[in-house]
Amino acid sequence: MSRCEDTFLADTFWKRPVTLVKGRGARVWDSNGKEYIDCSCGYGVALLGHCHPKVVEAVRRQAEKLLTCHGSFYNDAREECLSKLAKMKPEGTDKVFLSNTGTESVETAIKLVRKYTKKKGFVAMINSFHGKTMGALSLTWASKYREPFMPLLDGVKFAPYGKTDKLEGLIDESVGAVFVEPVQGESGINVPPPDYLRQVREICDGKGVLLVLDEVQSGFGRTGKVWAHQHFGARPDILCASKALGGGMPIGATFARADIMDSLKRGEHSNTFGGNPLACAACAGAIDALLKENLVENASAIGGYLKKGFTDLDSKIVREVRGLGLMLGIEMRFEIMNIILRCLEMGVIVLEAGKTVLRLLPPLVITKEEAEKVLSVVGTAIREEEKKRALGA
Repeated sequence: MSRCEDTFLADTFWKRPVTLVKGRGARVWDSNGKEYIDCSCGYGVALLGHCHPKVVEAVRRQAEKLLTCHGSFYNDAREECLSKLAKMKPEGTDKVFLSNTGTESVETAIKLVRKYTKKKGFVAMINSFHGKTMGALSLTWASKYREPFMPLLDGVKFAPYGKTDKLEGLIDESVGAVFVEPVQGESGINVPPPDYLRQVREICDGKGVLLVLDEVQSGFGRTGKVWAHQHFGARPDILCASKALGGGMPIGATFARADIMDSLKRGEHSNTFGGNPLACAACAGAIDALLKENLVENASAIGGYLKKGFTDLDSKIVREVRGLGLMLGIEMRFEIMNIILRCLEMGVIVLEAGKTVLRLLPPLVITKEEAEKVLSVVGTAIREEEKKRALGA
């Protein structure tokens, strides 16, 4: 029997052969009742686990009151959300613009830079990923995403990630901002050297340009701190957030210094669904859960346990294990699709980051027992692949 997802929906996703129908915490179930530990979490969205009680209850209460309220009116759910966001805003930022997705948060940052600096140029990083709408795509490195949609924004240059030797030379009078992911996600969970972001900050200050940090994937506790840049001691002028912010509901946020945000005049940037009551209620519930249940600390502890466990596999087909907190990558010497599908068979969902990196984004509620199963399953899949390749050599 054909499915509408195969015949009617645009064919733009690689589909796993599984229909997911239910989720609780770190676990999901398919239509046949099979249970999985989910280390994908909707590509990082279900950071608090699936259907966290605080988020579900907040959404239920709000759904019975008011589903939508345009930004041209005040709203109590939005007020509560903003008051909680203000308490966890990145240091150095003062105001926020609410949208619906990570890509939208990046688009907002692009417009803020152009409006505030009156410059059209940007420097992004080699292997960066900032989204797939036209502005965000212009800052995304991979040619497979960019080339079908050229021409993109003018004036975008790319610097090596993790090194600053060429960055300063790329910043001329046309450049308004440097865009950086504190930890690169889509390109393989790349963690920079400890001093890198501080050096980028110093270069931006010296050149008089803005520093925009994209924490769409790395933010909200994922790496064992509320914001990943806190590991490196560098403050942003603008910060983009989304994914986990709504506890599973779509919401995006662009934080900025007051003078930067205030450069926008009324009507110059707005949206229909941004700051809607349902998403705001979910975000407020998610913040409560994150800060009151010691989930950031759990991300650090369980993330360290998993990283050590993967490192201890000592497999000849593993190049490197890297990451911070529960944002982990295992770089293999071969393409990883067989390993992903084998893990799926054994009840653990893992992601790819490129063709050779296994990416794990477990929820912050994952337990030690669940982490042990993840280690066992992923380890088994890697050892099986290693054995097959040894026999075939």
